[in-house]
Order: sequence, then C-alpha cells, then structure tokens
Amino acid sequence: MFRFQEPNYLYLLILIPLLVVFYLYSNYRRRRAIRAFGDEGLMHQLMPDVSKHRPDVKFSIVLVAIALFSILLARPQFGSKLETVTRSGVEVIIALDISNSMLAEDVRPSRLEKAKHLIGRLVDQLKDDKVGLIVFAGDAFTQIPITNDYISAKMFLQSIDPTLLSKQGTAIGSAIELATRSFTSKEEVGRAIILITDGENHEGGVEQAIKKAREKGIQIHALGVGSPEGAPIPIRGSNDYMKDREGNVVVTRMNEEMCQQVAQQGNGIYVRVDNTNTAQRAISKEIDKMAKADIETEVFTEYNEQFQVIAWIIFIFLLIELLILERKNPLLKNIRLFTPKNEN
Repeated sequence: MFRFQEPNYLYLLILIPLLVVFYLYSNYRRRRAIRAFGDEGLMHQLMPDVSKHRPDVKFSIVLVAIALFSILLARPQFGSKLETVTRSGVEVIIALDISNSMLAEDVRPSRLEKAKHLIGRLVDQLKDDKVGLIVFAGDAFTQIPITNDYISAKMFLQSIDPTLLSKQGTAIGSAIELATRSFTSKEEVGRAIILITDGENHEGGVEQAIKKAREKGIQIHALGVGSPEGAPIPIRGSNDYMKDREGNVVVTRMNEEMCQQVAQQGNGIYVRVDNTNTAQRAISKEIDKMAKADIETEVFTEYNEQFQVIAWIIFIFLLIELLILERKNPLLKNIRLFTPKNEN
C-alpha cells in the first residue's frame, strides 16, 4: 500500500502555476525593455553568446525540482508489514447519486461537489470504523469496497464524476440492494447506509430494497442535496445548460418527500444538505450512537520511507541546472553538427 504520511505538503504544488505565470510575466517585461532600448534583432547580434532557450530549460528544471521537493516533504511510503488487528467500530456504506442532475448548482459549488466534500469530512471523523462507497445513477456499482483504509477512500472519492455511469436515472433501489450485500457477515456490529441524492426521477424497487435492509438490522439515513425550487443543469465545458427536446432549459428539483420516506422506512434520519455543516454533524451523531463491535481488519503496521530516491533525483536535477549556463559555451560555439544546405 502506498501513502503520504504528511499529505498537506502537497499543497505546495500550487506554487507551480504561480511560478510559471511569474516567469512568463518577467520574460514579457524583459522583451519589452529590450524593444524599448533598440531593435530586437540588432540587440541579438550585439549579444551573440546569449542563449534564447537555456533560461527556459533552467527554469523548467527548477520547477520539476520544486514539485519533487513538495512530494518529498509529504513523505511517500510503501506498506511493508501487513497484520490482522482487532478494532471496535461500526460499518457504514455511503450510496452517492452521480446522475447529471447532481451537477446543478443550487448548492455551492454543485450538488455533487458538496456531497463529495461532506463525505470527505465524514471519513475524516471515522476512527476504527469501516466505510464503503457505492455510486449510482441508472445503475449502481461499488466504487470502494468496505474498508478502513480512509486515505485510499478519499483518493478514490476525488475521481467520482457522472461520466462513470453511462445509464442515467436514479436507481435508489438498486443502490440500497447493493449496499445491503456489501456489508461484512459480522452481525453484532452496527451497520448503516447513508443515501445521498436529490431523489429526482427515481426508479422503482425502493420499498422492497429498504425492507431487505431493515430485516438485516441496517439503518438507512437519507441526505437530500439541492432545493425544492431547483436549478438548471450546466453542461460542462460550456456556458450552456441541458435542454429538453423542445429546447427548454431543464430545471432539476430535489424530491424531498421521497428522501424523507426512505429515511422513515429505513429507521434512519433525513437531513437536507445545504451550504452549512448541519448534515455532516447530524449524521456523525447518528454514527456515534450505533452499536460498536470488534472488527478484524488487515492493516499495514510498518511503512518504508521512499524519500531517498526522490532526494537523489532532486539533487541530480539541481546539479544539471547549475551546469547549464545561460550563455552559449564559447568553446563549443564553432562546432557544427550539420552543414547548412547552402554551403558546399
């Protein structure tokens, strides 16, 4: 298993585009100053040893070194020893709606992104519990099998997008059935399904799926994302919105009544997800109330640091950067690897 022990240092990668912008702006200012001083072509003739491309190469090397340095500070590690340990916790399966209607922006930045942020905060608060993630639209499939590897779970979470499923719709029944089958066979542990959806255009089979889950002692909590007033569905990569066959803009509205019914029948709670942390706090309280039991899990207990390789690569890049001169080497300037066509 691979992980970063200090992942917050990866935020240093934000410096890369900022440095690129600063470098391009500096080059623009330098070229403008040269043009103000005199003819640019004449200036190049007066400075024949000045290389046009070497500063760009040196800057690119420094950028790579900075990026690698941020990865080094994050302490990349590989798990080296796998052991079975016993922990006291609960099992939670999150069923996330990724239909196109979840792209609506009546909750900022969008229904789907807000739901992903909420899931990330929920995972951060889990300790010795197991969590799994199911995504659904017209179909449902397991994105993350039930695990206590929270780091990997959050990494997979970032890649979730409506394009993962080609069949559109809101197959809530299928999602609940799949979640019910995804728990471990341990009966003493508290188990819950957290359904996150806008509930629009849901398909049949919901009541039967809830009944099967309830018979196995599984609670179902529903989080409604969106607003009853609704919002248009933006088309990614454009400034337009999805339209129906008549050319009218489609407005998607959250089906709050359906979400409430799912929670009521599943012996859980319903909370509307808005631009506050109310939903996350409410669900966290419900998870804390659940019966905890000893859960055997395989975890890596020892990790090997991998920073040495990255440190050597950084050293080599910086050494190359020092050896590259911004001016052409006078000892090599007369060397011609190729003879121009006009020379005989």
